[in-house]
Amino acid sequence: MHRAIFVLLFGAACVSKDSTQRAIVALQEEKAGPKPDVAPVMRNTQLPFKYPMALYEKKIQGNVTIHIRIDSLGAVVPESTKVAEPSGIPAFDSAAVTGARLLSFVPGTLKGKRIPVSVLLPVFFRHPEGAPLAGDSILRPRGAAPRR
Repeated sequence: MHRAIFVLLFGAACVSKDSTQRAIVALQEEKAGPKPDVAPVMRNTQLPFKYPMALYEKKIQGNVTIHIRIDSLGAVVPESTKVAEPSGIPAFDSAAVTGARLLSFVPGTLKGKRIPVSVLLPVFFRHPEGAPLAGDSILRPRGAAPRR
């Protein structure tokens, strides 16, 4: 079975599906097999990550990185979803894991054959009125001024 690790950038409240798809970056780990010729592509028209209401009301923001496995049909293997880098806020971690299970992909392929792929997904929970966090410059379109 071929495996590869990819990083997908997902966000809540401030990143579009299109910008998410453009942010796919391939990572190769020593233990991961060859990476696909064609990376998986998200089918969801809306991101399924739900900003926890209590945190949203307090304008609390955070980042979570989760690990998922996308099977050769493009479905997320539910038991594969784990927090790789916690946010430090359990509600964000839980929301990221729950949302990831609702993702669907056009599967990655290697030489025209669909293959399972392991994926790391950074999930950014951003409040529209919240201050930018460290590293948020990647979330702004080119030439856009920082949010105030």
